[in-house]
Amino acid sequence: MSSSPFKLNLPGGSVIFAFSPTAARELQNAIAALMQILKTTAAKAGSKPAPQPPLEYRHTGEVFLEVFCNPNIWSSPFAAKLLITLRDDRIRLSTEAELTQVSEDIAQYLEQHG
Repeated sequence: MSSSPFKLNLPGGSVIFAFSPTAARELQNAIAALMQILKTTAAKAGSKPAPQPPLEYRHTGEVFLEVFCNPNIWSSPFAAKLLITLRDDRIRLSTEAELTQVSEDIAQYLEQHG
């Protein structure tokens, strides 16, 4: 599985790390499912939606990437934020990123490397 540089845009800058197209597609599918849950919840405004399971994505490659989102606290995909942890043996980065921005970053990466 070959890895290519993946640029993840964050509110205060960006981070680039090695990521494979296969892993990017897995994350893209997990985010698509999360977006569908959030869209369904937003469409049912006014009624109490059933609790939904969180997105918990983990990938171990040259670096460890963890993406988490609790869909029960966001009103729509446009409001949702992801908690992102990126680490290796020397550094650990934990931050929040907008769901829509991460989705766009993955789509752009897959256009170039998919």
